[in-house]
Amino acid sequence: MFRAPIAVPVTAAIGRMDNRPAVFLRITAKDGAWGWGEVFCNFPQVGAEHRARLVDSMFAPLLVGSASDDAAALSASLAARTRRVAIQCGEPGPFAQIIGAVDQALWDMAARRAGVPLWKLLSQGAATGGAPHNRVRVYASGLGPEQVATNALAKRAQGYAAFKFKIGFGPEKDRANFIAIREALGDDATVMVDANQAWEPDTAAARIAELAPFKPAWVEEPLAADVPVAQWQALAKECGLPLAAGENLRGMPAFSEALAAGFLSFVQPDVAKWGGVSGCRDVALLGQQQGAVFCPHWLGGGIGLAASLHLRAALGPQGYAEVDANPNPLREDVFMPAVRDGWVTLGDAPGLGVEPDLAGLAHLRVVHHAA
Repeated sequence: MFRAPIAVPVTAAIGRMDNRPAVFLRITAKDGAWGWGEVFCNFPQVGAEHRARLVDSMFAPLLVGSASDDAAALSASLAARTRRVAIQCGEPGPFAQIIGAVDQALWDMAARRAGVPLWKLLSQGAATGGAPHNRVRVYASGLGPEQVATNALAKRAQGYAAFKFKIGFGPEKDRANFIAIREALGDDATVMVDANQAWEPDTAAARIAELAPFKPAWVEEPLAADVPVAQWQALAKECGLPLAAGENLRGMPAFSEALAAGFLSFVQPDVAKWGGVSGCRDVALLGQQQGAVFCPHWLGGGIGLAASLHLRAALGPQGYAEVDANPNPLREDVFMPAVRDGWVTLGDAPGLGVEPDLAGLAHLRVVHHAA
């Protein structure tokens, strides 16, 4: 468990992060194989400590003696075995986040055992078409609400060709930021916006209409994730712009309902919030059938970023993967691939290709004790 200090808080309409946390999960098997996963813990600020304690007290004992050669099966088993406890304590989210990290680690382990990178192992599956893909288009995420244009230009200089900035800070601020980023990048640049669930159903269409002249490539989470599907459908019809969401949906039934309703142009599950690689792949493939492009959400450390990139790359060159534009040593010092002309090319190292330097990160480590 780690916490990295940052000079400038990461701010969104939903809240802010005054530091960058991460919980990395390493699973080892009797044959000596191992794999890494990452647990979502951005919110609340004490979330990392809590999830680390849950891993130690509940999930590590359940994993001992389990078969390690089928990530999806073990993830489903863990979900079933902890379902009632998660209901009892009102915490299905943190439980799902830990299971997502376990799933990532088992896929990393499987690819290491096979001696191939995860993108290759995933793309060899019949459901993904069989052709290997090692490139993924990315966008610089988390820009704003301050210095949007300056930071976008800096990311463009680093090789990015698509950019997403935060909205939901009031019509004047949102509009001023869109004016600034268009003046900096030009009218043809690919720019997305993320409201982080900021608006109510009766105001969202008006807020989107104010930004429509600036041609956002998508509007992300204009409504809360638990707003009824019918209201999302009505908004999509009224605003006429592509909508994106998914980071705050949990479970295949929720994703299936949203995709069947047809209001999402882009679906954005997060490998560390629900489903891991197994569940997010299922969502991606269902999205393909329903006409929604898979663009995995990610705003954490380097292990989850690697898992997101491998999964998106394995499924073909469509869509984007998210790369946080804000400073975070737990990403930059763990896994931070180069971006060239808006694309990342993944290497041939087995698994995720990531082995965190725990000694180098020791100054950021927070010691916790199992309950």
